[in-house]
This record gives sequence, structure tokens and C-alpha cells, in this order.
Amino acid sequence: MKPVSEHNCCIDPTDIEICLGHDEPLYEQNGTMMPPVYQTSLFAKKTFAELVNAFPAEHQNYIYSRGQNPTVDALEKKLAALEHGEACKCSASGMAAVSSLFYGLLKRGDHILFVNNIYGPTLQLANHLRRFGIEHTICLSRNIAAIERDIRPETRLIYFESPATMTFRMLDIRQLVELAKSRNILTAIDNTWATPLFMKPLAMGVDISLHSLTKYVGGHSDVVAGALITSAELHREIFANGYMLNGGAMAPWNGWLLIRGLRTLPNRMLQHHRDGLQIARFLSDHPAVARVNHPAFVAEDCDLLPQLSGFASLFSIELKTEKFADICSFIDNLRLFRTGVSWGGVESLVISPSNGSNADVLRQKGISPGLVRFSVGLEGVEALTADLDQALSKISV
Repeated sequence: MKPVSEHNCCIDPTDIEICLGHDEPLYEQNGTMMPPVYQTSLFAKKTFAELVNAFPAEHQNYIYSRGQNPTVDALEKKLAALEHGEACKCSASGMAAVSSLFYGLLKRGDHILFVNNIYGPTLQLANHLRRFGIEHTICLSRNIAAIERDIRPETRLIYFESPATMTFRMLDIRQLVELAKSRNILTAIDNTWATPLFMKPLAMGVDISLHSLTKYVGGHSDVVAGALITSAELHREIFANGYMLNGGAMAPWNGWLLIRGLRTLPNRMLQHHRDGLQIARFLSDHPAVARVNHPAFVAEDCDLLPQLSGFASLFSIELKTEKFADICSFIDNLRLFRTGVSWGGVESLVISPSNGSNADVLRQKGISPGLVRFSVGLEGVEALTADLDQALSKISV
């Protein structure tokens, strides 16, 4: 089966320059090709008055590494530039970024509207916030009228994923933003799947873009980190009320690893785009596969593809069998796809949301119990398709 769109991958040349470090004149004075690691907990000032004067703008000054650190700051400037945002705050994990957002902007009596399938721990945090008087609603419909019906007078934030967790269904982001702005509601997107190279949500009017930098930006399965990119005004509010009090600071060494990850991100994403499409095409023609959940293979999402300039290599399939034993057998028979959570590294990974007793819960979320998710790494299409073929051939259809 051919994809519904032969979407060409396109990375902005300016983004490539940012990733490769051409925006780093600071380090040319001593010839270093990478920024130094400022492994320090605090920054001393020459006078007490200088320290006192720095505190009112702690989000811009080096005082304590829980707030600002030069190595992490270098990464934040890159991510803000890539996302076309005014400011970025990096954190110790993707969930630390989400926590900073919620604690920084929400108060008792506020309401969050989640649209599309959302990362599980984000919803777990939302459930936790109910004890503090912050409510939420989940809208699985992508119809703008249905979304509008779920808006309440107290809705403060619309939080969404596009493409969505597990199902990879897309939203009309501009339409959603237009609705939110008409009601004076903030919008936030988890943009981890597309990376800043393949989608620019802030350019479409979204207020806040979040990332698990653990995934493609890190790219080597050796760092856990998150980021939040937004306007200068919202950044100040989130920094003071959420980030600093949450305590989820990024370590300088992790900041350095992520700058290193950015150096190869354009090349890696080009291969992820190409290899992911080829493997999705192979799976769409396999007799054991009922459906491929990849933006390029969903006909009803065809008009939304111009929101993306390329495709990540994370997608899912729905097997024709929903038996847990068959899912286990298929996954266990794979040789090159390793079984594990997360994604976006150089190695291929496989996982399923099914656990043998949650079929009804999955269906309520619009997820097939026979769903299997792949993160296609850099092993090469020929080897990976051969591995998938031999494992699928062992399933009775």
C-alpha cells in the first residue's frame, strides 16, 4: 500500500545551522567546537549589591543552577530559535516540563481540556491536580464542534498532541488555536514526535510547545530531559510559579549531551523519515496487519499533512489478532527490535499498550487491543523488514 501522501521531507537550512552550532560565536574566542560544561551549583558575584540586583530577574541571571546555568542556557537558546519562540526552559524530564506548565499557570477552579490521545503520565498528573481543585476533561474527538462543546467557562488551557500518542491521529492545529483564542484560552502541544525540525506549533499560534528531549533530540538513549518553549511573558510566569518551585532542573552535563544530540539531529531525522515510511509501507501490505497508524497512511488526515515538513519514525500497527498471547509471541520473536519504553534513539524498539486484561479500557480510549508500537532506529530498512516479516509469519491469521 502506498502512503496517502508522498510527503517530501524538508528541513529549514537555518535550522541545520542552529543544530550544527553556527549560532555559537561565544566559543570562537578560544577555539572550542562545543560549549563548556559549567558544572557548578552557584555563581558568585563581585559585590553583594550585584547579587541583590540579580534576584528580581532570576530567569535571566546566573545565581543558582536550579534557575539558570550557562551550558543549559546555550541549549535553551537553540531550542527557542528552532521553535520560533521567545524563551525556553529546560528541565530534568519531559514530565518536569509538564509539571512546571501546570503548576506555573493553573490555580484552583481552573479546567484543562485534553484533546486527542495523550501521554499517560500527563493524564495521571492531571488526576493528581484534582485534589487541588483543578479539573480536566478528555476529548477524543477531533471534530472542532465536539471540542467546543467540552470547553467550560473556567477552561484555562487546551493541551493536545498531534500526532497523538499510540494512534498518531492529527488535529487541525490552526482551527483549534482559533477556537481557543476566541475564548481567551491558552494552548499547549506536546511536540516531541515531530521535533522542532518537522513542525513549528508556535508559528501556527500555539502558546506553548513542550518536548521530551529524551527522545529524538537526545537521540542516543542516554539522557532524560524536557523542555518548554513559549513567549517571554508566559516563560516568566512559568519560571517563577512552576519551574523554580518544582525543582526539576536540568543538569549541566545533560545540557551538553543534548547540544551534542542536536549536532546530528537533522541527519538522523532524515533517515528516520525515510526508513519509517518504507517500513510502514511494508507493514501495510502484510496479511497479518489490519491497519497502519502513521500520518502518511491515514486518508482522512491527508489535508493536515502540510502542518508537518517530515515524519518521525514512531508509529503503530493493529494486528488482525487481538489475543495477548499472539502479541507477546510477535514481540518476543523480533530480533532487532528491542522491547522497551521510550523511543527516538538509534536502536529500534517495540512495545504494546496491551497487558492481557485491559482490552475494554483501551477500546474506550480508541486504541485497538492488537496495537503494537514501533520506534524505527538506524539499523537499516532491509534488516528491519526481514526481522518483522519473520516474526509476523509466526502469527496465525
